[in-house]
Amino acid sequence: MEEIITDYLHYLLIERGLSQNTRQSYRRDLMQYLAYLKEHQIDNWQMVDRYLVLGFLQSLQQGGKSSATVARMISSLRRFHQYLRQERYTDHDPMQHIETPKKQQKLPDTLSLAEVEALIETPDTKDPLGLRNRAILEVMYATGLRVSELIGLKLNDLHLAIGLLQATGKGDKERIVPLGDYAIEWVTRYLEEARPSLTKHHPEEDHLFVNHHGTGLSRQGIWKNLKEIVRQAGIHKTVTPHTLRHSFATHLLENGADLRTVQELLGHADISTTQIYTHITKKRMTDVYKEYFPRA
Repeated sequence: MEEIITDYLHYLLIERGLSQNTRQSYRRDLMQYLAYLKEHQIDNWQMVDRYLVLGFLQSLQQGGKSSATVARMISSLRRFHQYLRQERYTDHDPMQHIETPKKQQKLPDTLSLAEVEALIETPDTKDPLGLRNRAILEVMYATGLRVSELIGLKLNDLHLAIGLLQATGKGDKERIVPLGDYAIEWVTRYLEEARPSLTKHHPEEDHLFVNHHGTGLSRQGIWKNLKEIVRQAGIHKTVTPHTLRHSFATHLLENGADLRTVQELLGHADISTTQIYTHITKKRMTDVYKEYFPRA
């Protein structure tokens, strides 16, 4: 059974062109599913029926998984079972009459402009790693890049003379993103004053942002550095790399940007994904109204 999962992941790479992160997400879901099936003495995909799937989904809910996690799992299983039937590994689809639960719409956390500025100005720019961190924060807030896009940036993705960078997003889709003047200034300083000393033992390294060894930064490295900067800045909120992305989108909308433009900047394939930010701006509008209107 595991061999068929491996075949499916290969299919996602070759036929669908999905990114490594997306394939890893599918693999985690399917291996969890497989472990449940093995516990119930299932050793062939043909043996899987609707009741087994429902039992698995119920076990996730009883284990405290959110409706969003269960919905994602259903999506993963639906695509996988379609593949099994398409490739004639099975002659039925147990997902056919299983409905996806409605996701609870959770508004993403955002930072105020003052909090963003406090965060960005925290790193000690006299130190090469501090200068690198300042450049990273400036780019994250100026572009709304995902962490995977940020750590994937190469030197030749930068076009500082015209204020643009090229990002590779989900599904290896490329998009052009504008850079603000502050981000250009700090990336230029990082390239001139910090990066050469960081990469002295790896002069061939082509990733834009590097660690203290002079090689490309990892997702964990970004998270670890951000957590420490948040602590130093005295911000008492849970701040993740995605928080800066959410803040970027929210501040654009609050200052009059249209939804389609924000969709393009964030690299969302579907505008419905971007529409969650309209709920944030409406909440902000309500808060301002209540605070400042004398008869609110």
